[in-house]
Amino acid sequence: MTEYTRGLQHEPTHKPERPFFSSGPTAKFPGWSLDKLKTDVLGRSHRSALGKARLKYAIDLSRELLGIPDDYLIGIMPASDTGAIEAAMWAMLDPARPVTVAAWESFGNIWIQDAVKQLKLPNLQVLTADYGEIPDLTTIPQRNDVVFTWNGTTSGAMIPNTDWLEPGREGITINDATSAIFAQEMDWSKLDATTYSWQKVMGSEAQHGMLILSPKAVARIESYDPPWPLPKLFRMKKGNKLNLGIFAGETINTPSMLATEDYIAALEWAKSIGGRRALVDRANANSQIVKDWIEATPWLRNMASDPAQQTNTGVCMVFQGDWYDSLSAEDQAAVPKKIVKMLEERNIGYDFNGYRDAPPSLRIWCGSTVEQEDVKRLLPWIEWAYEKVKNG
Repeated sequence: MTEYTRGLQHEPTHKPERPFFSSGPTAKFPGWSLDKLKTDVLGRSHRSALGKARLKYAIDLSRELLGIPDDYLIGIMPASDTGAIEAAMWAMLDPARPVTVAAWESFGNIWIQDAVKQLKLPNLQVLTADYGEIPDLTTIPQRNDVVFTWNGTTSGAMIPNTDWLEPGREGITINDATSAIFAQEMDWSKLDATTYSWQKVMGSEAQHGMLILSPKAVARIESYDPPWPLPKLFRMKKGNKLNLGIFAGETINTPSMLATEDYIAALEWAKSIGGRRALVDRANANSQIVKDWIEATPWLRNMASDPAQQTNTGVCMVFQGDWYDSLSAEDQAAVPKKIVKMLEERNIGYDFNGYRDAPPSLRIWCGSTVEQEDVKRLLPWIEWAYEKVKNG
């Protein structure tokens, strides 16, 4: 329950100290300020010894915090998570092999369109599900290459486990983990290419993506030449071998060293509070507050109906009840927008509307950089704003 009587028309007492609930770019870590960023590398070439050292340090810290196996490679890629996963798809998917792309929200559907319309893969299985649901992943043949999104950024539905991927399976797995990694444990033994953006759980800037490759993924890249043209930003080979420099801080194009320093600061903060386990615990605690509140609020339900599939990062909720159901589709779509606008004007909470392609909804980011107390303070304000909207 929240801190005031449900339905009361008076404004709640307390406001969040940090009203940042966007699902990307997300809240900066507690205590963040510009003076926490090292600036020695700014104005220097990213190819200088100092520049390469800082990029390599970001890679090494990422490996340490995420527990990535020593024989996996980690590279900094252009164009955020989108650039990283599309580079993996363009470089690794083979028209001669069977491929499955599984999607249950907006970004996964983009990867389906890449496979269908851009790569035009002939041996393609497409698995989709409505927002809040996950398709039956056990129907994917183990010989298939598979592209999937670990956590539905725009639907709040995540995979609860990787039991549907057999150890030593023939196909490769390409995993878009951007709104899961650092908040949910990755099963590295079953992942061949994993991608994410700095802007999600770590709350850093959106400029760059990360690409993590298993030895199996490296073997695929080195043994396969795609039939389609590869833009420079997707080219990871020199001759017939993987360009290992990319995975040691020698980026394909010029990176933002300021964004790099911001990511490093976030990683160092995470290490200082206990590392990956602490990050997961913080996201779990934040999201449980929201899930319990949704369960106790009769006019809301979690967009993901199965508790085992409910995310601990971008928790999505939709409206229900006689009053809401009586509205036209246009008026239903206006409800979350009015609530968000009302609270943004009061500096209570920013950017927690549902994704534009999702059903009318609210989406509260509960990742590791958000404080529990701020989540607790936001919820009574949403109740207050809902009553205002409902009663005109």
